[in-house]
Amino acid sequence: MILKLPYSQLSGRIFLGIRLLSSISGANCIQTNNPDDQTPLNSSEYEAHIQSLKNNLHPETLINVMSSTNDLNSSLRLFKWASLQNQFRHTSDTYCHMIMKLGLASRIDEMEGFCNEMVKAGFSAPEQALLKLIDSFIMHHRFDEAMRVFSVLNSHKYKPSIAIINSLLGVLVEEKKGIKSILFVYKEMVKSGTRPTTETLNYVIEALFDADWVDSVLDQYKRMEKKGCSPNSRTYEIIVSGLIGKNLLGKALVVLNEIIENGCDLDLKFFSRVLPLLFKMNKHDMGLRLFEKMKSLNIVPDLSVYEVLIQYFSKNVCLDDAIKLFNEMISNDLKPSDCVFVDLVNGFCMLNKFSDAKRFLEDQQVTEANSYNVLLREYYQAGNYAEVMWLFQTMVEKNITNSLSWNILVSYLGENQRNDIVNNALAKMIVSGYMPDSTTYSALIIGKCKSNELNDALNLFHHVRKEQWVVDSSCYNTLIESLCQTNKIQEAIDVFHYICSNKYTVHSSTFSMLIKGLCLKGEVNKVINLLPFASYSGLFCSNEDYTIIMKCLSSLSNSNNLLIIVGRMVVEGCPLSSESYNQLIKSMSDHQQSTECALYLNRMVIEGLLPDTEILTSSLSFLAKKFQLHTVLPAIHKLLPVSDHGVLNHAICNLLINGLWKEGYKNEARLLLDMILRNGWVPDSTTHRLLIDCGSSEAFADEKGDTRDEITNILSEGFGEL
Repeated sequence: MILKLPYSQLSGRIFLGIRLLSSISGANCIQTNNPDDQTPLNSSEYEAHIQSLKNNLHPETLINVMSSTNDLNSSLRLFKWASLQNQFRHTSDTYCHMIMKLGLASRIDEMEGFCNEMVKAGFSAPEQALLKLIDSFIMHHRFDEAMRVFSVLNSHKYKPSIAIINSLLGVLVEEKKGIKSILFVYKEMVKSGTRPTTETLNYVIEALFDADWVDSVLDQYKRMEKKGCSPNSRTYEIIVSGLIGKNLLGKALVVLNEIIENGCDLDLKFFSRVLPLLFKMNKHDMGLRLFEKMKSLNIVPDLSVYEVLIQYFSKNVCLDDAIKLFNEMISNDLKPSDCVFVDLVNGFCMLNKFSDAKRFLEDQQVTEANSYNVLLREYYQAGNYAEVMWLFQTMVEKNITNSLSWNILVSYLGENQRNDIVNNALAKMIVSGYMPDSTTYSALIIGKCKSNELNDALNLFHHVRKEQWVVDSSCYNTLIESLCQTNKIQEAIDVFHYICSNKYTVHSSTFSMLIKGLCLKGEVNKVINLLPFASYSGLFCSNEDYTIIMKCLSSLSNSNNLLIIVGRMVVEGCPLSSESYNQLIKSMSDHQQSTECALYLNRMVIEGLLPDTEILTSSLSFLAKKFQLHTVLPAIHKLLPVSDHGVLNHAICNLLINGLWKEGYKNEARLLLDMILRNGWVPDSTTHRLLIDCGSSEAFADEKGDTRDEITNILSEGFGEL
């Protein structure tokens, strides 16, 4: 009977007969000939075997002779030759030996034929022989062959026990043989009339998860009771962990709620698997509920559960709870891993309890460097020079430093411009057996930048580049910023090109500083050349960056590139600011581009932005000269209600009235005149003369005789009768 164990545990427990096991001891080195293999047999060897068997033909001697040959076809001929001998009758052992050799040679169809022959031969207990074969094939990891023998067993109406089926399903699931293999065995089980157990369905559910058949998983889970099976702890473990693994956290939480509310029995393996997953997915509330459930069942946590809980409590500044769990671990004879000490030290440091952290490490006699490094870095970030040096010296004396410890020290000394000590520290680092690496060079580059030793920093950069090391991108950002601050713009561009081409992260503030430095030098064309390269690396200009670029382009009378910049802003979805619009409108006006000038003025106002009064005046004067004021009427109409903001002043209104009247837009001119009068402004002489002259001409042209001076009446209403 096959035991319910994975194949890795079967070798010492299976009940194959000594004869079968010994007879296939040479099976791993047999020739795996195909059925249509035309390779000639070794005739001399075959004849020698025949001669040895003629006077001593027994099942045992036949098995021994077949075992001694590595030629499968020779073994087949010997087996068939023996069948023809009058005084000889095969046994289940000879058949099993031949079946094993065929199976191990992947000649499955022939193997199946021999299985059927063996059953039909009328040997006693043929089902036991087939079960032995299944065991042997499983032990040799030949699962397809095992399933074929299982099929033969079923086809001859031998009802396999559920233990056999579960054992076969177990190894198929463990070896990830696929859903087809699992369903094949399950269907054969159904055909035989064998009822599944909870263990059977657990294997099926696990295989369905592996095949991404999540709906079928949930269906099988809901129907377990109808099949006479109750979910057990292993079922819940497979369901919950599987749903989380498929990013179906909501469904997993529903199942977990059912488990907790229904008071299901759970074992340690369930908690060890599910609790870490919940905390990893930031479902801390459910994780803590599950921990309470664990305590109510009096289940003692294992190391994985303690680790995840201590990490959670430490990160959330619940240090008393974390320490309580730590002491509980110790009392349960569990040795804390290094990550536990790291988490606890982090918890102490978050509460600024540096002395307590140091005392804790000393009391626990910690000999790993990682937790000490956490404390060392915290002292470094707090700028506590004395504690950094004291703690590091303690670590050296206890021989618990590693490469990171030295790099933290070098970083601290470099950033604090302690160059007199850095070189000494580097020498001691090398003597201690730790060679400077990319992290060391990153710290040194930052230190040189802080000390304004940029030539040394560039030399270090070139060395890192030559060695193709991966370093912290912050050192590159610091280098670019320092180069920009000292007007070494070309060197900054070189570093920028390198880090972008190698997909390092560039801070937006660093990129902005580079843009500003280039624009201040009037090298805006280099900026434009950098933009495509930067966007390819996922780096985009801010609104402020674009405004600086546009100002520079405008001052250089470069309207074409200005429009290119506007196009990039539109493509990137970066809205133009008031300052950007003002620069754009001014540039279009200065370069006599009336259509573009009107377009951007209208768009600016429609977007709710107010133009600069001086730029508005100059651009409207330009449009008036081109007789194009009517093209900005949408903007004018939008600006009229906000005239109180000082955008449309007295001079601009007179300019608009004159221009619009000349362009034939008299109603709009009158509307502006009304606004002037409402605000108590006096039309200038040019506007007044234009309107009087135009009004007299209209009165003369009126054939109905209405000769009232319309303009005079308007003025009278505005200023009263004189």
